[in-house]
Amino acid sequence: MKIGLYFGSFNPIHIGHLIIANHVANFTDVDQVWLVISPQNPLKPSHHLLNEYHRLHLVQKAVEGNKLLKASDVEFKLPKPSYTIDTLIYLQEKYPLHDFNIVMGSDSFLNINNWKNAQILLANYPFIVYNRPGFSVNNSINVKKGLKILDAPLLEISATAIRSRIKDGKSIQYLVSDIVNHEIIENGYYK
Repeated sequence: MKIGLYFGSFNPIHIGHLIIANHVANFTDVDQVWLVISPQNPLKPSHHLLNEYHRLHLVQKAVEGNKLLKASDVEFKLPKPSYTIDTLIYLQEKYPLHDFNIVMGSDSFLNINNWKNAQILLANYPFIVYNRPGFSVNNSINVKKGLKILDAPLLEISATAIRSRIKDGKSIQYLVSDIVNHEIIENGYYK
């Protein structure tokens, strides 16, 4: 099975994340996109993160019923902070028959050389990169296993802005799915 791995804090998961994941699942040759919840991203501060199991729960609720998307807690079992190369090595051992593709925005891809073992990633894994405004990808970064560049529908939605709205008592309706909105309100997340 060919799997697209879409890594993120998903703090919280919003409509923009879901649109990208669904677009990758429908317009590439991957069989499924796994939304990999990162307990701690080494390039981002973690003091604003909702508990990882709560974020996992929100992602599970968001993708419920969509056979093309799956929530993954694989990084919960690995040392923190989470490094993509370590996750991929673990997944290859656990699922030797799967082919893993890395899904990311062009802004992150242009920063790939700052990642742990970037050259190993670029040499051994295919990348699916969706264009983000102001971050044009060209062929200057050599991806040996293949680079697919997508023009996915993008929304200017920020998890930071969503958290701020919640703290200010403002609605996040339509920025997140209805079930995620319900779960955030019901559980008092991000207040």
